Amino acid sequence: MAGRRLTARHGDRLGEIMEEYGWPTAELIGEDAARAAWLIAQHADRQLDIRRRALKLLQAAVSAGSAGPRELAFLRDRTLVNEGGKQICGTQIAGVRDGAPVPWSCAEPERVDERRAEVGIEPFDEYVAKFSPS
Repeated sequence: MAGRRLTARHGDRLGEIMEEYGWPTAELIGEDAARAAWLIAQHADRQLDIRRRALKLLQAAVSAGSAGPRELAFLRDRTLVNEGGKQICGTQIAGVRDGAPVPWSCAEPERVDERRAEVGIEPFDEYVAKFSPS
């Protein structure tokens, strides 16, 4: 329970920051803090309003060139999966079958590696190899 409360507190604070400043970019708050903000948004599974706002603001920041498309891809996929949709870049893993990670459903799975390359993410097979027992 303490972990959930801490996550919620962090999500609430991120919501306040976004309300006042927009998406907390590295230029605004530094690389480490920007990464922490992204991680808070990424793991705000019980605060979908915070995640949706973060997604919208991060999309605008990426369009303006002040945030990276890789983080946007992960946040968008997680949001889609949490809301029952199909992910775009295959960043979210549903579980493990026969020792191999299995992604949640993807829209146009034949284009996943192409879309991953567009945002600077390694091909799916290389990505899941990191999670597979050697």
